[in-house]
Amino acid sequence: MNLSLLLLVPLLTSILILFVKTDSVKKLALGGAVAQLILSLGLLFSYWKESAMAEAGKFLFEYKAAWFPAFQINYHVGVDGISVAMILLTAFVVMAGILMSWKVERMQKEFFFLLTFLGAGAYGFFISLDLFLMFFFLEVAVIPKFLLIGIWGSGKKIYSANKLVLMLMAGSALVLIGLFGVYYHANSNTGGFDLTQIASNGIPIDIQMYFFPFLFVGFGIFTALFPFHTWVPDGHSSAPTAASMFLAGISMKLGGYGCLRVATYLMPEAAAHYSWIIVLLATIAVIYGAFATLMQTDLKYMNAYSSVSHCGFVLLGIGMLTPTAVTGAVLQMVSHGLMTALFFAAIGMLYERTHTREVAQLGGLLKVMPFISTVFVIAGLCSLGLPGLSGFVAEMTVFVGAWERVELFYRIATILACMSIVVTAVYILRATGKAIMGPITESKYNLLGDASWNERLAGVLLIAGILAMGLLPFWLKDLVGPGAIEIVQKLKA
Repeated sequence: MNLSLLLLVPLLTSILILFVKTDSVKKLALGGAVAQLILSLGLLFSYWKESAMAEAGKFLFEYKAAWFPAFQINYHVGVDGISVAMILLTAFVVMAGILMSWKVERMQKEFFFLLTFLGAGAYGFFISLDLFLMFFFLEVAVIPKFLLIGIWGSGKKIYSANKLVLMLMAGSALVLIGLFGVYYHANSNTGGFDLTQIASNGIPIDIQMYFFPFLFVGFGIFTALFPFHTWVPDGHSSAPTAASMFLAGISMKLGGYGCLRVATYLMPEAAAHYSWIIVLLATIAVIYGAFATLMQTDLKYMNAYSSVSHCGFVLLGIGMLTPTAVTGAVLQMVSHGLMTALFFAAIGMLYERTHTREVAQLGGLLKVMPFISTVFVIAGLCSLGLPGLSGFVAEMTVFVGAWERVELFYRIATILACMSIVVTAVYILRATGKAIMGPITESKYNLLGDASWNERLAGVLLIAGILAMGLLPFWLKDLVGPGAIEIVQKLKA
């Protein structure tokens, strides 16, 4: 399969959006999103077919062309099972985000252009096998986020947009330092920025120890690594619904993927050396995020702080460095992407009708908005890890993998992370009980309508992904497992 199609389709769609009539913009954006979803599903089936005959953990559908030969920078793309899982997640969230933006009227062309262009950046990042190319696509996604929040956001949108960009640019600066360190100080025959070649030849241990923190912390900022998580609540709460879905559902996964694919994969000895620090920060994020969420009264802030906690599970799985834990980290990225996108969609639908996100001002909405309320409840139950939904599969895999580390410190960290589930259940059930159940608190809510066709389709799409992972988890586990094993085996090489 030609992976470049995953870039060309959203790029062409975004360009065409600027030239078509305004009344055709939404249809064109949706058509492009459908094409991306079809391509992603086609990639999944093609990967299954090819991987059955290929070496386990090998990158497939590779293509390489010179970009800047003088600096050994190439357009080099390819995928393994982990990449395919991230691409599928991106396709689902992009399509749901387009559907949730159907009523956007202000600067419609510009909005859908930026939203579609964001998808191109994410696809490019996940298929890149050249470190500079990967960094390029990481940066491509930053500017649209700033504009989406700054123009179409709400509340302290300018402050939130500036804070998000400054924090992410700081992370990017650290990543760039790490990448240049790898480029200049790795073995002379690594082939420039080529990820597979660098991994094959290895990096001297002293260089790993020095530059691993730059790469891991840099990418970690994108995925709410404690204590660099403060951009998350403000950015999510001020962003329009589709941008919140993309930020939490996809953008935060760029960081987790970078921590795993670049920092851990290329520098396994350093990852093992610093693993206790990663686990410590991840455990703090899990517990702190859960208790901070418990204190929130605004639904968007609640979901944003819960994202800090749930992304802590991703970093916890990576830090444990066992095949099961790393597999769980990838499953958690997929699960959290679907779940938090669904949650933000439900919150957006509620806010559009009630004009409030304060839990105390809501109540009894199940009676007048049964579909939206059901979506809200499903997202909440997935967040607290109810069996049958994706959250349970992902978190249990992380916990099982973490428990494989027999050292006392790692066992204590695992127990503390497990205890956060109780706190999660408290704030989810409390918010659901107050906002969805009980009597209607405002008489005006009786006049409100339920979800429209586009909102229903977006909700069903994301719920389908959650159920496909929750009820039939082994297809995804088998997809990402070989890649996780390949990463961990480098520790023993």
